[in-house]
Amino acid sequence: MKVRVGRRGAIVIPKRIRERLGIEEGTVLELEIVEGALMLRVRDLWTELRRRGRNVKFDVDALERELDEAEEEWLRRNMPES
Repeated sequence: MKVRVGRRGAIVIPKRIRERLGIEEGTVLELEIVEGALMLRVRDLWTELRRRGRNVKFDVDALERELDEAEEEWLRRNMPES
């Protein structure tokens, strides 16, 4: 399939291909050069975040305590005494 490069370097991905790959306005694509050819890959950010997050370990109780303390501090600074 051939596409034409526009004045500012933009190309239009044909509708049939966008639909097949689930590309919508705002979709992030990765562009790289592979053996002299342009390679575009659809970058699914949610899948990438889930993959990265699998190895993240945290203590929910400690996080809740930290949030509670931050909220109490914010209320002390921003709410008038009654």
